[in-house]
Amino acid sequence: MGDRLIERGLLTPQQLEAALALQRRWGTRLGDVLLAQGWVRPYAFYSVLAEHFGRPFVDFDQSPPDPSLWREEDLTTYTELLVLPWGRSKGGILTFAVADPDPEALQWVRERAGEPVDFVITSKFDIIWQVQRHSEDYLSDYAVNELFNRDPVHSARRVFTKAQIAGIYTTASLALVSLAVWPITTLLVFNAGLAFFLLINFGLRVLFTWVGSEAEIDIKVTGEEVAALANADLPTYTVLVPMYNEPEVLPLIVDALRKMDYPLSKLDVKLVLEEGDEVTISAAKEMGLEGIFEIIRVPPSLPKTKPKACNYALAFARGDLVTIYDAEDQPEPDQMKRAVLAFRKSRPGTAVIQARLNYFNREQNWLTRLFTLEYSLWFDFYLPALEALHIPIPLGGTSNHFDMHILRSVQAWDPYNVTEDADLGVRFTQLDYHVGVVNSTTYEEANSRLGNWIRQRSRWIKGYMQTYLVHMRRPLHLYRTLGHTGFWGFQFFIGGSVLNALLAPVLYLMFAWWLITHGRALDPLFPAHILNISLFNLLIGNGFLIYLSMVSVFKRHLYRLIPYALTAPAYWLLQSVAAYKALWQLIHKPFFWEKTAHGLTGASGEMGKEGKA
Repeated sequence: MGDRLIERGLLTPQQLEAALALQRRWGTRLGDVLLAQGWVRPYAFYSVLAEHFGRPFVDFDQSPPDPSLWREEDLTTYTELLVLPWGRSKGGILTFAVADPDPEALQWVRERAGEPVDFVITSKFDIIWQVQRHSEDYLSDYAVNELFNRDPVHSARRVFTKAQIAGIYTTASLALVSLAVWPITTLLVFNAGLAFFLLINFGLRVLFTWVGSEAEIDIKVTGEEVAALANADLPTYTVLVPMYNEPEVLPLIVDALRKMDYPLSKLDVKLVLEEGDEVTISAAKEMGLEGIFEIIRVPPSLPKTKPKACNYALAFARGDLVTIYDAEDQPEPDQMKRAVLAFRKSRPGTAVIQARLNYFNREQNWLTRLFTLEYSLWFDFYLPALEALHIPIPLGGTSNHFDMHILRSVQAWDPYNVTEDADLGVRFTQLDYHVGVVNSTTYEEANSRLGNWIRQRSRWIKGYMQTYLVHMRRPLHLYRTLGHTGFWGFQFFIGGSVLNALLAPVLYLMFAWWLITHGRALDPLFPAHILNISLFNLLIGNGFLIYLSMVSVFKRHLYRLIPYALTAPAYWLLQSVAAYKALWQLIHKPFFWEKTAHGLTGASGEMGKEGKA
């Protein structure tokens, strides 16, 4: 192949020599190396490949395939093995177009066809584009409805079930009757329950930070283990990059993926773009990307959400593992290798490994500093503790590394849930799969503008509300599948996060009213023992949360952020604003995806490398 490419002036001897060196280092085929490096254009390469195998080359623009020969249940296999039924010869023999004529693909064709077959060669991009063009309706319907059709109890498509609506009305009615008949007693019971709930919630977060601070929790994969990993043993890795109207940040993620410490010839990168997003599609085309990058155009359908787009793109994935990166992400270069090793060291049935997230523009303003404090506590302390305590982990929206087989077996993401990965983490645990955390970080762009932050945070909280409602449809089943610790951890970590944000303004207003007026109207609601617990929550509990925000930066040595933790209460109030917006949207626009603008800072991902956990 190398000699043929040189003879046709498609490759220089120096490039061939470099490609052979990469082939030995990466443990992949020469053609994969050449396409991954972009040294030979795909159309030219596959033309020469056809000559090498002595088979005709077919350009689908000139000789399109016959879609009537396709089987819908095989569409994923077509794109995975890069084969496609093309037509029948004059003698009636079924002919398949293949882009990768390896023994596995050819054997699958022969077994699946059940009749004599012939082969022609075509470009892998021709196969992908043809499947998108002729099967987009089927794949779009699959992406939107497959989870609801197969497992409706775990789909957020129905926001409230009839039982939940009945329960809400019954509880509200009983509360109103009780309030009318026994007003003081009812308010006292409610106040006492709230005080104890907040006390336990504060205690759990201290516990999570304590457990998450243990040194052995951080030692998942060592640098020595990464260095000893043989490239030839690495699996093919699919990377989904969902984007919408973000041409300005496309070069960032492309450059980050090129710099990954992973054989480029084993990367299968899907730029997941909405069909109407011509500005980003044009930007991707103009970049002249290497053969590892493919544009997946998501046809218009509702709901218009990131998980729906990822479900659609998953039909074209060829990796054994799959991860998601947002357009502005800057993952540490060895993250994929660490994820591979983490899977190998994890328990059987591990479905996903979550990398940690942090921000590269943390010093931009007050909002980004508080955002960094929050994320550091969440990903460096809370999530490792949840894993250690066997409590369901609400995954972050990026840098999740999935076992492809398991992900497909559970119908992937819920297109109706606007925090799809948080829901998927809980669903995995319910289905008896495991979720792990790896000691590698992806650096993102923290929201630096208040309106943008509110939009993003309200979507996250709305998704938490959806996740809580979905998984509490069968509370007894949830208890049996999660166990005592997992069930109550879910109540306080998922449900409690939402409840805290909704109740905080009410409690602050009550305290402010008492502080200003010194009124005694609330005294009946605060007998001595309840008053003591409430004061403990207000002073010690909130004080501990501020202290935990200070502690959160120690793993990354971001000591300059410590003084800003004293302003955390103002940040919590902003979360309450977002929570009430989320509650309104849950009722009126449950599936609306509020777009978050990226590229609002000129900072680069390199800023994040100084503080590595």
